[in-house]
Amino acid sequence: MDTMDTTYYGHGTPAERWERARMFFDAKDYAASARVLGALVEEVPQETGPRLLLARAYYHSAQLSRAEAELRVLVERDPVEHYARLMLGRTLQRQGRDDEAEPHMRLASALAGDFDTL
Repeated sequence: MDTMDTTYYGHGTPAERWERARMFFDAKDYAASARVLGALVEEVPQETGPRLLLARAYYHSAQLSRAEAELRVLVERDPVEHYARLMLGRTLQRQGRDDEAEPHMRLASALAGDFDTL
């Protein structure tokens, strides 16, 4: 990665980089979104929003092991974070790990109040 590339993705305040990452994500440029979010998550690791969007960007760009790692941080930190549970389950399913995915999917359904699927 050259200096120009690094400077562009890392330029601005955290709020400006958050908006840039969301813009890339909304435009379905998931790799660019992840590039911005990776540094932002390192800077503000306690924030759920950037880490969750980073996991989603990894998921949509088929970087499933990276998505899984970010999602595991989120569910470890907040076990009742329903969307992170759902995404972790889907990420595991997409990797063909259905047995590992099932408890996360069931818990996500319960947390969402969707008891018909249990």
